Amino acid sequence: MGRLLEHTVTSVVSASADRVWQVWSDLEAMPKWMRWIESVKTLDDPDLTDWTLAAQGFRFHWKARITQRVEAQQLHWESVGGLPTKGAVRFYPEAPDRTVVKLSVSYELPRVLAPLMEPSILGNIVTKELQANLDRFRDLVESGG
Repeated sequence: MGRLLEHTVTSVVSASADRVWQVWSDLEAMPKWMRWIESVKTLDDPDLTDWTLAAQGFRFHWKARITQRVEAQQLHWESVGGLPTKGAVRFYPEAPDRTVVKLSVSYELPRVLAPLMEPSILGNIVTKELQANLDRFRDLVESGG
């Protein structure tokens, strides 16, 4: 077992929670705004997806299962193979056209990376990347994408 790292980022989106949910729910479109995600494919079971991450010369593959879905409020998932990961995204409507999005992700530091990088340094890199991704998501929603 490797070391578990956890990250939480937030962004305020100028759109309704329903609109934010609609864009987020299109999991296969995540590579448009999540830079390290190469692909997401929904499998025969709509709660099961196949993910590929490619970053810094490394590639990781895993399947994830949605464990909780409350429309326009929250979505939770965990991996069922490959890279051990789990997370949640929550949508907090502050006004009819303003939603706070809070993304929490945890994963096991892959053994191949453990000797190469101090977990706190990797953690800072990943947190910054997740925030940039969430900000790209915000921009996509606000531009009508």
